[in-house]
Amino acid sequence: MAQGLVTVAYIAASILFILALGGLSKQETARRGNVYGIVGMAIAIIATIAAPEVVSYGVLVPAMIIGAVIGGYVAKKVEMTGMPQLVAMLHSFVGLAAVLVGIASYIDPRSVFVGVEATIHEVEIFLGVFIGAITFTGSIIAFGKLDGRIDGKPLMLPFRHGLNAIAVLICLWLGYMFLGIPDHGGLWALLIMTVIAFAVGAHLVMGIGGADMPVVVSMLNSYSGWAAAATGFMLGNDLLIVTGALVGSSGAILSYIMCRAMNRHFVSVILGGFGTGGGSAAAVEGEAVPTSHDNVAEMLSEANEVIIIPGYGMAVAQAQSTVSEITKRLRAKNINVRFAIHPVAGRLPGHMNVLLAEAKVPYDIVLEMDEINEDFGHTDVVLVIGANDIVNPAAQEDPGSPIAGMPVLECWNARTVVVLKRSMATGYAGVDNPLFYKENTRMLFGDAKESLDTVLSKIES
Repeated sequence: MAQGLVTVAYIAASILFILALGGLSKQETARRGNVYGIVGMAIAIIATIAAPEVVSYGVLVPAMIIGAVIGGYVAKKVEMTGMPQLVAMLHSFVGLAAVLVGIASYIDPRSVFVGVEATIHEVEIFLGVFIGAITFTGSIIAFGKLDGRIDGKPLMLPFRHGLNAIAVLICLWLGYMFLGIPDHGGLWALLIMTVIAFAVGAHLVMGIGGADMPVVVSMLNSYSGWAAAATGFMLGNDLLIVTGALVGSSGAILSYIMCRAMNRHFVSVILGGFGTGGGSAAAVEGEAVPTSHDNVAEMLSEANEVIIIPGYGMAVAQAQSTVSEITKRLRAKNINVRFAIHPVAGRLPGHMNVLLAEAKVPYDIVLEMDEINEDFGHTDVVLVIGANDIVNPAAQEDPGSPIAGMPVLECWNARTVVVLKRSMATGYAGVDNPLFYKENTRMLFGDAKESLDTVLSKIES
């Protein structure tokens, strides 16, 4: 393929990627946005492998086939509950690719840059490897925390921010040394920096508590984008630069939005170890009041206003289809049913929205926290399904709580709150929830899907 056609294909792919981001901004257009993204990526791949400079098809084609088989297998095997972990792991691949491409680009004997061009190229390599290394190990730690393989509690090393600052300063010194050595002799500095950046990435994410991991995943998404953009500069690939910039900027914007929703500081996310103040949470006193499936079905059937709050527990139990059927049955009785979605419900931005869309819940009754929080005061029944931290009144009532100041869904203002949980265990943040002990709260213990199936069977059609 002529270089001119490759350029045109890259422009078309870039436009499709922009349209994909625009489509993914709303539930109603998300499917179309995905189609744009798929078509754009297909064009980008075809144009890249058909470019004049690509000649090693004997290596490229088998690698692509192996990658496609692995990707297809993983996509089929991973359930929605494992999607946050999968996203974190995919971010690590982008970071590792940036590291490997950067090192390979530096030692490439065909690299003949001289003067200012050589300096610029080496700066691109150094930054790309640095960002990629942080993204790689940070994403692996995020995967481990989300998957329960690593403790969700933050690692509080003494002088942790100082350690990170010292590591970055050493990397800057190594960068100065790297730029001053001719004939690819700075490989030692590049490799030492890579090892230090690996440690920084791991330490940054280890210092962040489990409840804040959705923001971390979003931030790592931004890091992976900037790593890809740096790789594009290394390779002189305009499409990679544009795509990386789109991913990096959109991830940063999403992280900022989520930080506002959680009352966190954006800079603190980048530095790591946020939301881990030294205060201690107040002891929770009271007695939880259990309820039965019959009582819940009766409350729902006699209500005028019902709000359902889904959480990670709904995803684990795969109860979204049953929730959808309950919603249809209640709406058939002219009961106003709506869903309240917290920005970080689940363990990934939009996690609950995707589950509800998969279960065919109408988009117009799925509302964000800011749209529905004031309505709890005149709601008859609130159904909390597997959510914990996002409905915890301690965020407003206990200044010493680890989640103090975090905006939450104020469901306790409703007439009755029904919480579906397997036990009285704490949520992902490890914080006790006073909601469970309030006078207007009733606990329905057991598997969410089994409990809701029973409730559904007791609601008359």
